[in-house]
Amino acid sequence: MESRALLHARPAALPARAGLRLPPQLPRPRAVSFSPAAKPALRSPLLASRGPFLPRHDALLGNGFLKQRAVSVGGDVSFRAQAAAAAVPAPQPEESAKKFLGIDVKTLRKIVPLGLMFFCILFNYTILRDTKDVLVVTAKGSSAEIIPFLKTWVNLPMAIGFMLLYTKLSNVLSREALFYTVIFPFIAFFGAFAFVLYPLRNVIHPTALADKLLAALGPSFLGPVAILRIWSFCLFYVMAELWGSVVISVLFWGFANQITTVDEAKEFYPLFGLGANIALIFSGRTVKYFSNLRKTLGPGIDGWEVSLKGMMSIVVLLGLVITSIYWGVNKFVLNDPSLPKSDRKKKKEKPKLGMKESLKVLLSSRYVRDLATLVVAYGISINLVEVTWKSKLKAQFPSPNEYSSFMGDFSTATGIATFTMMLLGRIILRKFGWGVAAMITPTVLLLTGVGFFSLILFGQPLTPMLATMGMTPLLAAVYVGAMQNIFSKSAKYSLFDPCKEMAYIPLDEDMKVKGKAAIDVVCNPLGKSGGALIQQFMILTFGSLANSTPYLGGILLVIVLAWLGAASSLDKQFSSLAKEDLKKDKAAREKVEPSLLKAPAEGSDDVLAEQTNGSVTPQATGTESSPSNSSPIQ
Repeated sequence: MESRALLHARPAALPARAGLRLPPQLPRPRAVSFSPAAKPALRSPLLASRGPFLPRHDALLGNGFLKQRAVSVGGDVSFRAQAAAAAVPAPQPEESAKKFLGIDVKTLRKIVPLGLMFFCILFNYTILRDTKDVLVVTAKGSSAEIIPFLKTWVNLPMAIGFMLLYTKLSNVLSREALFYTVIFPFIAFFGAFAFVLYPLRNVIHPTALADKLLAALGPSFLGPVAILRIWSFCLFYVMAELWGSVVISVLFWGFANQITTVDEAKEFYPLFGLGANIALIFSGRTVKYFSNLRKTLGPGIDGWEVSLKGMMSIVVLLGLVITSIYWGVNKFVLNDPSLPKSDRKKKKEKPKLGMKESLKVLLSSRYVRDLATLVVAYGISINLVEVTWKSKLKAQFPSPNEYSSFMGDFSTATGIATFTMMLLGRIILRKFGWGVAAMITPTVLLLTGVGFFSLILFGQPLTPMLATMGMTPLLAAVYVGAMQNIFSKSAKYSLFDPCKEMAYIPLDEDMKVKGKAAIDVVCNPLGKSGGALIQQFMILTFGSLANSTPYLGGILLVIVLAWLGAASSLDKQFSSLAKEDLKKDKAAREKVEPSLLKAPAEGSDDVLAEQTNGSVTPQATGTESSPSNSSPIQ
């Protein structure tokens, strides 16, 4: 009582006792209460006298005591900052890292080589993709009808066989040896094809045997027989397809994911996507240039063979550049201990669902079924239009050089459109929402698909009008089909793919993993091969692709309408689940307001009780604090 009286009567005398040290432990609790009038005079001297013990008490009590004390003595934020600084040692200053254009130079040593590798790989892929279509479509005794059979009966089995072989090799070879073992056969094949296989095509192709088989089986089997007739061209087609799936997806992205950190990936991976479309533009110009070389050659020279040798020489050269960059990164960059290492944790393995389990997952959830419909519908729709368009393209440009020149312009236009749509995609998603963004791709495909098939089926009455524009119905169909492919693919890359991945986010963890696995098992193969299987059935039933065109147009209309319906249904479910997630997050944030952080009302006496274990707990006495005067510390 005497000490309390002294504190009330002589607040100015306390600074003389600034050297007072309180013992860390007392045999019994001791409570000292201060009146509101004494607080301003006592705050600084008392805290100054206890300064050496603040770090130890902070360690015992945590930041809750410091925050509580700061509010209880009048909201002194500066005291809280000083106490926190005293409790946490100041970080040692680090040496400033060298930067170029605001980016750490050490990071650029990894990202710039990766960007060059990706550019070269995509540059080659565009040349190979355009060339493979020219070879199999314009070859004598072949047509666009070969593509559905080629994708189903040659490309798919070889892709499966290659992945099995790759898995075996990955178990016995090092990472670097595996990279070289996979990529060098591609480089060697494309060089050998241009300089050996193609010049010897008349010797190695069994043309007489193919003619006998076609005469025996009938014209409906033109596609399957053509695979045998031009087997070296078909092998080039498959190797070009594998370059996209193996070198890009497996080798490059596998290497990039191994050497980059998560923060680097978030910052630079989107730039790789934009760079891919720049590569598409430049490689399209390259294809155009080499395809037009025929005009400068003399008579009797195979212009397409010259063009092919030029383009494959670039593919081989850039392939060697890719391997050189890979060797240099491993030799000089990854061995630098100062570089940030990848902090990417090993992903959880996806459940390996069989066909039966996948179907059960699809049937159990309407949300997953709608999402699966989107994936299947895109694969079938783009395949139906693309093969029909390429058949008209051959009719308009029968020469390999003319066909290749057009494909060069097509690749350039696709790169420009995709680059533009990627820049607009974020704006569309942010301004109009998921539903509008998800419906743009099927809407574009429907409008351009209707125009394309209408020109094929009902183009004759439009001949006079098209003649005034310098076009025939066939050329108009080629241009409309090209627009359909350009806009649908650019919308797919910039909107359809992001929307598809976003749709998995609101699902619970179990359904998110199982649903994605089920779609990978059932829907991806069905989407890729579904269109080819439909076309094979139509060709064998009606005799040719041209006779099947009206039915293919009707099938496309039904599939795209189902696609739009699934997107609309999924939009409602996605919005509902997203709102539920927002409510849960808001409720979770509101719960993180412990009553311990609420300040007592002004005018109430606060008591510091020092326990026998050395901890200090605030206690309220007198009047209780009212909710209007209490606020949590933030």
